[in-house]
Amino acid sequence: MPELPEVETVRRGLDAAAVGRIIRAVEVFGTRTVRRQHGGAAEFVSRLVGRTFTAARRRGKYLWLPLDDDDALVAHLGMSGQFRVSTVDTPDVAHLRARFAFADSPPDLCFHDQRTFGGLYVDDTGPGAVPATIAHIALDPLDPAFDRGAFAASLRGRRTGIKRALLDQSLVSGIGNIYADEALWRARLHYARGSDALRRADVERLMDEVVAVLTDALRAGGTSFDALYVSVNGESGWFERSLEVYGREGEPCSRCGAAIRREPFMNRSSYRCPRCQPQPRAGAARW
Repeated sequence: MPELPEVETVRRGLDAAAVGRIIRAVEVFGTRTVRRQHGGAAEFVSRLVGRTFTAARRRGKYLWLPLDDDDALVAHLGMSGQFRVSTVDTPDVAHLRARFAFADSPPDLCFHDQRTFGGLYVDDTGPGAVPATIAHIALDPLDPAFDRGAFAASLRGRRTGIKRALLDQSLVSGIGNIYADEALWRARLHYARGSDALRRADVERLMDEVVAVLTDALRAGGTSFDALYVSVNGESGWFERSLEVYGREGEPCSRCGAAIRREPFMNRSSYRCPRCQPQPRAGAARW
């Protein structure tokens, strides 16, 4: 699933491709993509046609495009959702789920979703101009308003593993499995280290590495393991070339040479270096 760098890359593409344009027509192909819309596809279309996208914003892994009223188009990419610009010469693809045509002629904006886990809906915006349905999601570490001190206090006040905490969107958003593993490797912390056992210096070091890995990945356009994640122009991210542990089971750690391990974690996998990230003592581990 796309994480913060991938979603932010898409947001920047939407800012260039859609903001300031009047929506002339909307087509929805199949109802699953708008399953969260009250009133279904007809309501979705009626709340968008004639409106103008005024911005492109993100909270964690959610995108939203405010309209020139109190509404916003909210999007979650799921596993395979893509926004793509489309000209008159661009052929329709098999997984086209929605198309937005604009008053100033092409390019159109299309939403593709092979696995249909993503979704689109129009929502009211509340205080701070954040859609009501995503206002509960915590800020991400790249947000200027992110309070690292408050995050550290909340983290150390919980009895959970540090990676579980990084994936908890009520604490911090935008960090998924890939970048959690990469940041923990950089910080030399085992994923099961108890958050309540961390010193303030540990939290500071970890968050420095979280910000660094997210920034590096964003600079590279995100991570593309397959064609399911691309930018609005169809370009793949190339941060996969810089991954140190994720997906590198059995390969040597670039720092110490030990073989990278893959271990089960929350119905997925965690990757770590057994020498740089030793397993914590039983009393300090939180699985």
